[in-house]
Amino acid sequence: MAGKLRYMDSREDEQIRGITMKSSAISLFFNKDSSDYLINLIDSPGHVDFSSEVSTAVRLCDGAIVLVDVVEGVSPQTHAVLRQAWLENIRPILVLNKLDRLITELKMTPLEAHLHLQQILEQVNAITGELFTSEILEKTSSKNEEKPTSPKTTPSENRVYDWSAGFEDTDDSHLYFSPDQNNVIFASALDGWGFGIDHFAELYSTKLGIKVDVLRKTLWGDFYLSMKHKRIMNGAQGKGKKPLFVQFVLENLWSVYDAVCIKRDKEMTEKIVKALHLKIPPRDARHNDPKVQLQAICSQWLPVSTAVLAVVCEKLPSPLDIQAERTKKLMCSRARQFDSLPQDTQNLKHDFLACSPSPDSPVIVFISKMFPVEKKHLPSNRQRPLTMEEISSRRDEARLRHKQNVASLNGVAEENTPNVTHSAALTVPDTNLQDEQDHVFVAFARIFSGTIKKGQKLYVLGPKHDPAKAVKEMAGGTVIDDTSTVEDLSSNKHITSFVVKDLYLFMGRELEALDEIPAGNVLGIGGLEEHVLKSATLSSTVACPAFTDMNFEASPIVKVALEPQHPGDMSKLVKGMKLLNQADPCVEIMVQETGEHVIVTAGEVHLKRCVDDLRERYGKLELSVSEPIVPFRETIIPPPTVDMVNESIHDQKMMTVKLDDGDEVTEILGNGLVEMKTANRMCTIRIRALPLPEGISALLEAHGELIKTLDRCTLTEKGDLQGAGKLSGETVKVLQEFKRTLTQAFQEAGKEWENAVNEIWCFGPRRQGPNVLLNRVSEYHRPSVWSCLNRDAPTVDEHAQLWDHDNSVVSGFQLATLQGPLCEEPMMGVCFAVEQWDNDLKTESKNVTLAAGSDNLDAGGSVNLYSDQKTSKNSSCVTADEKHNEIHTENESTDTKVHSQSQSSIGSNTASVSNFAQSRKEAYGPFSGQLMSCVKEACRKAFQSQPQRLMAAMYSCVIQVPADALGKMYAVLGKRNGRILQEDMREGSQVFSITAVLPVVESFGFAEEIRKRTSGLASPQLTFSHWEVVDVDPFWVPTTEEEYMHFGDKADSDNQARIYMNNVRRRKGLKVDEKIVEHAEKQRTLTKNK
Repeated sequence: MAGKLRYMDSREDEQIRGITMKSSAISLFFNKDSSDYLINLIDSPGHVDFSSEVSTAVRLCDGAIVLVDVVEGVSPQTHAVLRQAWLENIRPILVLNKLDRLITELKMTPLEAHLHLQQILEQVNAITGELFTSEILEKTSSKNEEKPTSPKTTPSENRVYDWSAGFEDTDDSHLYFSPDQNNVIFASALDGWGFGIDHFAELYSTKLGIKVDVLRKTLWGDFYLSMKHKRIMNGAQGKGKKPLFVQFVLENLWSVYDAVCIKRDKEMTEKIVKALHLKIPPRDARHNDPKVQLQAICSQWLPVSTAVLAVVCEKLPSPLDIQAERTKKLMCSRARQFDSLPQDTQNLKHDFLACSPSPDSPVIVFISKMFPVEKKHLPSNRQRPLTMEEISSRRDEARLRHKQNVASLNGVAEENTPNVTHSAALTVPDTNLQDEQDHVFVAFARIFSGTIKKGQKLYVLGPKHDPAKAVKEMAGGTVIDDTSTVEDLSSNKHITSFVVKDLYLFMGRELEALDEIPAGNVLGIGGLEEHVLKSATLSSTVACPAFTDMNFEASPIVKVALEPQHPGDMSKLVKGMKLLNQADPCVEIMVQETGEHVIVTAGEVHLKRCVDDLRERYGKLELSVSEPIVPFRETIIPPPTVDMVNESIHDQKMMTVKLDDGDEVTEILGNGLVEMKTANRMCTIRIRALPLPEGISALLEAHGELIKTLDRCTLTEKGDLQGAGKLSGETVKVLQEFKRTLTQAFQEAGKEWENAVNEIWCFGPRRQGPNVLLNRVSEYHRPSVWSCLNRDAPTVDEHAQLWDHDNSVVSGFQLATLQGPLCEEPMMGVCFAVEQWDNDLKTESKNVTLAAGSDNLDAGGSVNLYSDQKTSKNSSCVTADEKHNEIHTENESTDTKVHSQSQSSIGSNTASVSNFAQSRKEAYGPFSGQLMSCVKEACRKAFQSQPQRLMAAMYSCVIQVPADALGKMYAVLGKRNGRILQEDMREGSQVFSITAVLPVVESFGFAEEIRKRTSGLASPQLTFSHWEVVDVDPFWVPTTEEEYMHFGDKADSDNQARIYMNNVRRRKGLKVDEKIVEHAEKQRTLTKNK
């Protein structure tokens, strides 16, 4: 909504690109109806890559101003902003901006513009309706679960659910945007005008003699003024009449633009100025640029600032009107019950609602982000006006220096000249010191209760702060160390303390220092660099809970590896990346196993800004940036029924990839079924790999946070539940609904998945991914992952050996799904079923144990190994006496002296056998590690025995393009493997709205290329959409006659999946199976022939 000044965009790259990249705040004083208001306004970016800045701003606000471009219409970012406002329980108002483009560019008539505005308003309200409907249905379904079911009903009976229940009892009229409710503003920020319905309703009520309330309800809609009956009537469109909005509002605007900009009629312009009682400066009236004249007229007639701020004061709530529901959401997450918090913590809810600035109220502040400020822009370092005495002294010093310079030029050196030069040389600043300390971090925060003052001591509460534990420790005499920082905290400590030093009021790009700030304001706090990483909660009491996590719409997906061009600057890079991580709420930094320093960003524009910040602000070094590292996923699919030339496949011959098994014995029994033994041959495990149905995989991916909450209710070795008591009733209901939805999805997938929900062992990778491990071992009945929902003590299987090593199987599954066999990318949509688990280990109650068929004692008492001995399945070990008897039977012809010597050394042999068992354990490692490695390899082999595929991350691409540039746009999309999903033509224009999907790996440089090819007519918007299978086998080679005819003997045409896979393997340093030279021949040149 910026004009030409762009005062809130303080960064240089923001001014160059013309977009906002960082949220910035300003405090505005506004007077309305003899009442004074202080409005804290936060300007947040509209670009998709910087939606995390919107999340940090929404958490601090009570209301939102949503801007929609009337030419481009509802964009994906509009969906994201409305969803964020809904999740944070803040009230939005709508501003339809750039109406001037409908007049000057699209050449619409007032009636066409009215229809166009109605369509945009309906699209925005449709988004709000979807959010409202989903919430009501969720609440209704949870209420239906609480109602007791009739004993006469059976599960097989058909049940009829009334999904409309709940809508009649809920009033949603205040949720939607409508000009008659005065929550919609029509504006053109560039030309400086904006208005709401109320302005024209008050204007025409005196002229027409109609009540203001009647005009407010009828100016927008299908109403017209009947001059015959002198009353407002309905049905303007059906009767071919002009709606009131067109007749009284839009036609007046169109006439102003027509007179000033199009026809440039000076006489008509003067009449308009006189009729509106405006005073235009002569300089603007005589200006040659009609835009200057237009802005001078419209900014006085319909000032946009007055229109927007008046609606903000009238419709958006003040900090005193914060809702109790929002307070609970801020204090307690859905995974925990509010009643389970300590009583002191629950009492703070009243302080939230009161928002009192009194000294008795506890101070509660939330910091949404940390942002850098150059030291020269701080109020303490800002140049102040000089006094008359200082001006006089500086004048005398300047005259003295001038006199000395003139004397030195004439060859006459005065005595004090060297001293002045020497003193000037001593005051040269240390540039290295300035480079290290040229900026500081200021916390971007809001105070919800109390008054924050300089010199006040506050606690910094980390995201994992537990108020119940902290209150108990403080009552026990625990003291918070004032010198500790966030780096000094251990894993179970989440509180530091600090003394408030600097408080700032935001004024756009400038800061104003204050001594104290009361509740309800947005403020800046200095001196928190060592205490806050990205976000935190400040309070004067440790009973205050940490605020819940913010909702980020865009997840980081684009990675690059960084390294300094000069190896000596590595320390600067590490320090700069830490500062970047602290300054940007969305960026992620990591050091990979290969030693690469990697940053993960939300998109291409976000990546460029982060790299520029590292070079110019945080690191101040020359960087080498790798090609973007785009993540992939690995999956398996059902065996295909047609080949690459769409010929039917009759015999499914699955090809497995041979790998070095090492000490493990592997046997592939069928499609996806693998049997493997551990290194010591003591354990046999059989695992089958199955592709998860697509709907189930998407369901698991969408409910990652729920699965993470479910995993917190872990089982101890004794079978006790941990964390189940802290689950709120709402969370349990949501988990039960998730289980029911998952059960239904499995039942719809087929008979083989009927009981799969109760067989779930765990999820992966990282215990919350879209992969599943099933327990189909008939003899092993372990507790289900859903045990915490039953609220009863789970029963643990009597097989103690299997239960003791349960975590090893889970860990092996996690490792396998974290790094797949194709290119060590995480798996997705894969199910591993453990069908057999034979553990031949004995309990460690006996002193001496040996593996069956693996050890033997010779006549001299030594230990030998052989592998041909046959033993039963259940006999896992033999004692030394039994071994000695076997030896005695097999060696009856042995010399008597040797036999007696063997019998006399039984005691020493027992110790030798025990030592050997220990050495064997050391040779293969602990059994838990062997089992973990065995499960991991079995999962990978089972995965490879099925048809393997790569999954690529996909962008949803929305492109606004005129009809003239459609062909060029299609060419760019086709070149980058994009796919068109939808084409819509805007009514009344030649602009098409194209919806397509594009692989993320192909998106770099896409926006720049499509603008070049279409001469700037096409403007794409990219948002992450989903994961999609690359439907080509990476290891495919032609096998049938038709494939040889189509692709040739070499099949050297590009296999896109193999290209992706080899690029990832080459980047990770893995083996790449490719032929560098094929059919090579000796090169002959004229020189060699001589």
